[in-house]
Amino acid sequence: MERGGAGLVLDAKRSSVDFIMDPAARAFRGVSPNAISAMALVLAGVSGVLIYFSYDQWQVLLPLAGILMLASGFLDGLDGKVARLTGKSSKRGDFIDHVFDRYADILMIGAVAVSAWCNIYLGLLAVVGVMLTSYMGTQAQAVGAGRQYGGILGRADRMVLMILATFVTWVLMFFDIRSFTIASYSITVFEVMMLWFAIVGNLTAIQRAVSTYRSLK
Repeated sequence: MERGGAGLVLDAKRSSVDFIMDPAARAFRGVSPNAISAMALVLAGVSGVLIYFSYDQWQVLLPLAGILMLASGFLDGLDGKVARLTGKSSKRGDFIDHVFDRYADILMIGAVAVSAWCNIYLGLLAVVGVMLTSYMGTQAQAVGAGRQYGGILGRADRMVLMILATFVTWVLMFFDIRSFTIASYSITVFEVMMLWFAIVGNLTAIQRAVSTYRSLK
């Protein structure tokens, strides 16, 4: 979880789910925030594996992957709240949080990239976009410009799109719609998502880089 920000699009919406997150944080106050972060990572990894194998076994694996991603995202938003509630916020915890987030991104988005749902080259561009977005945010902090959360595509936005793409693909498969044809090119819902990650992720990275550069003397 990117503590302190959830992405430009969804950041303003975070308070709207406090009625769920606050009671959950109180219920989990006896659990280490780092353990919650670890659980989110494990669920993200398992969901990635399920997506990878779901092309021919979509009936069960796709919805299960979507549910696990949803649970991972929930825990990802919970660890910071539990840390603040219990007074356990620390630089170590924040560092672990960011490390786990990057691995979770790779495990989920990378799984789509190398699966039968996606063109491998498009998948590679999407992974590059996502990684550069996160890198530019932390690099800004490293040079003393403060953590960058601005831009079009934040982590919370990516999680929501991943979950939506998974369930939309699952529903369409009941109608035997595995892909769409646009200008003689066949494209899946996952590829549409990855194309968005590739384009908007790189634009967000550039946006953060320019903003950081302008703030430096």
